[in-house]
Amino acid sequence: MRVIISAGGTGGHIYPALAIINKLKDQYNNIDILYIGTTDRMEKDIIPSKGIEYIGLEMNGLSKTNMVKNIKSVNNFYNAYKKTKEIIKEFKPDIVLGIGGYITAPVIYAAHKMKIKTFIHEQNIIPGKSNRFLSKFVDKIGVSLPDSLTYFPKDKVTLTGNPRGEEAYQAKPIRKRTLGLKENKKLVLIVMGSLGSLTMSKKIQEILPKFNHKSYEVILITGKDYYDQYKNLLVRDNVKIFPFLDNILNVLKVTDLIVSRAGASTLAEITAIGLPSILVPSPYVANNHQYLNALSIKEAGGAMLLEEKDFNSHNLIKMIDDILNHQDKYLKLKTNMAKLGITNSTDRIIKIINSLVGEKDERSN
Repeated sequence: MRVIISAGGTGGHIYPALAIINKLKDQYNNIDILYIGTTDRMEKDIIPSKGIEYIGLEMNGLSKTNMVKNIKSVNNFYNAYKKTKEIIKEFKPDIVLGIGGYITAPVIYAAHKMKIKTFIHEQNIIPGKSNRFLSKFVDKIGVSLPDSLTYFPKDKVTLTGNPRGEEAYQAKPIRKRTLGLKENKKLVLIVMGSLGSLTMSKKIQEILPKFNHKSYEVILITGKDYYDQYKNLLVRDNVKIFPFLDNILNVLKVTDLIVSRAGASTLAEITAIGLPSILVPSPYVANNHQYLNALSIKEAGGAMLLEEKDFNSHNLIKMIDDILNHQDKYLKLKTNMAKLGITNSTDRIIKIINSLVGEKDERSN
């Protein structure tokens, strides 16, 4: 099988794409995969480091206010569309997959025009501009959340869940001592997205020392760009600060409570594991989709919601202590969170891919 996969911009798109790639490699003995991303976002470094063939195209999203930027966006779309057609002619894929981000728009549209089978995946409740546009042209659509089904044609859309959830579910727990933690203490993980957050970093610097006398332990993942801001912070041994953890899924398996943004991949991971959460949605994303993501989890009884404007030491620590000190409340959150998880998302997506291109003789199992 020959597959082109496109996703870009944030970990919320890239890591589900990698999960699909890993599953495809497990399923097929003979498979060629080409990844098309941007020239300037995080996928340009992550994907080649995984040994995956990569082509970067210049592409940027549309602006609501900057017409000059929009003219550039249209030109980039047209150029990326033409380049993708050339790539398709040379690579000859059986199917082209779009797993989120504006780079997928010219890639999937080109595949449609060349009569190649196509599939896109939407991670958030409210679809982004690219997937709304592409829904008219693709063969099949997968969504992470039930509330997203209504945004797409009924004959194309399927609830698949998010592939990152399956990877989280299958991850092995890390030994806490490898991170300098104690095995018998509860662990709170604080992480504000794969890249960190400037606004949240300033707030967390003020809050972190207030964990010094707590009986539980805290891990903060700052994001690489913000780690230096914490170097002179006075914290005790029960607080550990890391710029990034590449084994985050393994760490989640030994975490008792997470404080996080409400991005799609994060929600897929924590629902699959059944991890009680305090969700702090980013107010800086399109369609306010993180707030809506978080609200759906809160209303299902799986998480507490703390808006960024209310994020301070009093509110955060009160919430953490309330959850960890009341076993009934904790177990209720854990049970409700687990009910929301889909732990076979990648299998569902592979089934759709096979339905589009046909079962291949080279399947390994």
